[in-house]
Amino acid sequence: MTESQAVEIGTDSKVVVAMSGGVDSSVAAALLKEQGFDLVGISLQLWNYSWDTDNRFGTCCSLDDLGDARRVAERIGIPFYILNLEKEFREGVVDYFVDEYLKGRTPIPCTACNKKLKFDELMRKAEAYGYDYIATGHYASVVKDANGRYTVRRGRDASKDQSYFLFNLSQEQLSRLVFPLGDMEKKEVRGLAEKYRLNVAGKAESHEICFIPDNDYAKFIESEVDAALFRPGNIVNADGDVLGTHKGYPAYTIGQRKGLNLGGLPEPYYVTAIDTVSNEVVVGPKNDLFREEFTVSGVTWQLDHCEAFEAEAQIRYRHQPVACVVTPLPGERARIQLEHPQPAITPGQSAVFYNDDCIVGGGWIE
Repeated sequence: MTESQAVEIGTDSKVVVAMSGGVDSSVAAALLKEQGFDLVGISLQLWNYSWDTDNRFGTCCSLDDLGDARRVAERIGIPFYILNLEKEFREGVVDYFVDEYLKGRTPIPCTACNKKLKFDELMRKAEAYGYDYIATGHYASVVKDANGRYTVRRGRDASKDQSYFLFNLSQEQLSRLVFPLGDMEKKEVRGLAEKYRLNVAGKAESHEICFIPDNDYAKFIESEVDAALFRPGNIVNADGDVLGTHKGYPAYTIGQRKGLNLGGLPEPYYVTAIDTVSNEVVVGPKNDLFREEFTVSGVTWQLDHCEAFEAEAQIRYRHQPVACVVTPLPGERARIQLEHPQPAITPGQSAVFYNDDCIVGGGWIE
């Protein structure tokens, strides 16, 4: 892809802005209001935090965040509503998160939440309310290529780019999305929050998984499943030799080094595979983590693609993209051959293919 054009919408458009209570979505709302759009703010109630009397949650979508979003809406003068999607969140995100770990895979809850709630559910609600577009505070842009296909382009601020989480959106969804912050730096967004005198101008970033206190995902999974599914087992090397014991395979992920408690080895060992049938965690030296070819399933193509094409693949959120050849396969799958081997290519994560900073497609690592 060598030519693309940013998608612009008329100021007579009616827009629902998804307000998380953070600085990014708040500034997105303020910008759209200043530009004259017919705007309504909606926050999603996704998880019941009423038990959290110790205020351990400093993440998005908490009770404090809903209050912050309401105050921002009042400040900029737009209607504001809270949409309760706790049931949908439980089924589409939390259950998926637990099930993936039970399969020995490492899920991406933010991608599932974006697709199933922020865009699927919220878009349906917006349409029912008579609104045309959904706006969010993502650092990315929607562009259109010469063939009229919509795709997501990386955000200008490379350190905040969130395009990786948006690879699985349909053409219909992309045609109705607005990302006001795509061409902005984070420091600019902070400056605008101060200019608009928003109560969230100095609010800290949230990085934890929103439904897990203290980011202790292993403890959360253990509390969600039957004890028989989270039990001790052997840690073995590639030859099957027992090196130690683990506390339950769902507590581990490919590339993990900490928490293995393996002493007396000549070099650091990492998790290289998880065998859910034998309840074994396989470990090995760092060299065992590297692969140069893998497959993905559930592929979404945002742009037209040829039989095999050159691209750049990003295999996790903070991964530096690497040159590759992508070969589409039957059944919404693709084979990726990397120019240079990469470590910890992890089942359950997504591999996203870019050309000129625009998403061609992406899928789930098998």
